Amino acid sequence: MAAAVVPQLRPAATGAGSRGHRRPPAPKLGLAAGPRARSLAVAAAAPSPSTGGVTPVPPRSSRSVIKRHTLSVFVGDESGMINRIAGVFARRGYNIESLAVGLNKDKALFTIVVSGTDKILNQVVEQLNKLVNVIKVVDLSKEPQVERELMLIKINAERDKLPEIMGLVRIFKAEVVDLSDDTLTIEVTGDPGKMVAIQKTLSKHGIKEIARTGKIALRREKMGETAPFWRFSAASYPDLEVTIPSTSRLSTGVDAVNQISNESSGGDVYPVESYENFSANQILDAHWGVMTDGDPTGFCSHTLSILVNDCPGVLNVVTGVFSRRGYNIQSLAVGQAEKEGTSRITTVVPGTDESIAKLVHQLYKLIDVYEVQDFTHLPFAARELMIIKVAANAAARRDVLDIAQIFEAQKVDISDHTITLQLTGDIDKMVRLHNMLEQYGICEVARTGRVALLRESGVDSKYLRGFSLPL
Repeated sequence: MAAAVVPQLRPAATGAGSRGHRRPPAPKLGLAAGPRARSLAVAAAAPSPSTGGVTPVPPRSSRSVIKRHTLSVFVGDESGMINRIAGVFARRGYNIESLAVGLNKDKALFTIVVSGTDKILNQVVEQLNKLVNVIKVVDLSKEPQVERELMLIKINAERDKLPEIMGLVRIFKAEVVDLSDDTLTIEVTGDPGKMVAIQKTLSKHGIKEIARTGKIALRREKMGETAPFWRFSAASYPDLEVTIPSTSRLSTGVDAVNQISNESSGGDVYPVESYENFSANQILDAHWGVMTDGDPTGFCSHTLSILVNDCPGVLNVVTGVFSRRGYNIQSLAVGQAEKEGTSRITTVVPGTDESIAKLVHQLYKLIDVYEVQDFTHLPFAARELMIIKVAANAAARRDVLDIAQIFEAQKVDISDHTITLQLTGDIDKMVRLHNMLEQYGICEVARTGRVALLRESGVDSKYLRGFSLPL
């Protein structure tokens, strides 16, 4: 049956007067191709019985195939840094599919997902390396990696459909963060494939809102002495049977990194500073959670949710509004929204109510901005995701796993000298786990920004802490 479907090839006529039967043009092989090369190419492109009579298509070059790339950009503190990095992609017509910025005092780790060919991506990497305070740019797509993403989904939940929805929540190992009379908000963490699967499964119930962090990734640690952090693990701390002086307990990881960074040629070690003596006037502030409503001047952190059109350069335009008016972006997460062709930007910006209201007014003037919401004085659910790689030899592995169990952190990768953990929660939970693991030596940290959705139930647990509740 298959042979009957294939059309019969008619031989080409050789006479000059034959019409309708022209000889097919020879393939273009370049100036250096001789007669023998042409004959071999024609024979290779001709149909054969092994291919079912169908002309095979020559394979495309791997450098011309458009693939999805995950870029890890490690940068220092600089005013307008996010806008400048987004401008590199905008000027070349690249659309950033997702962006996550994890802050650590005066340094940040950008995780950017973008599609393109290898040749053009290499040019973008070269341009990023030319920017001031860009320490390192790595394409993680070429290496084994641990990739995770956090998503908040608000769906319609009718009473008769609620048991079915809760069954799906348990299957995907999601968590319920808010429940009202007709809606349900859940939190799910996993790889991008899991995000797509749960979104398609819950779409039949009606998805109202989606807030995604974008993908963050860390390289899977290799085994043995050739691993990047093998020497870091050996020098971070001695075996725990030996008493560690209290004065050097918290500085062992940082001192070991600084000591080894001069000897390591690869530069794979990212120094992690302690959280003490930070300054609130920095462009990047990993402790933006401490700026609360207790400031008498009314200066606090504002959580903004911006729904924009998914097109190249939109992130550069939005961040340009912040940069030109001198606003500091403390947290940023960009991911796909509930509607196709739209993206949601969740950002945390410090300021007063009056200054943020002016900023929102300026954002509404942008063509690609659909909606801007300020969640600061409203009940909302906020989450953040962190992947942390800790140095842990055989003597310390049990202690690190016990700490992870207390914080409900999941183990996502392990080697003979490191353990990689995944943690979801608020900023306070991130800082506490970071401080607990600092004595063992922290190799790498990848954090997302804050994602938030309004609580339809109207319950604000933070507001209720100052009131006595009836039993």
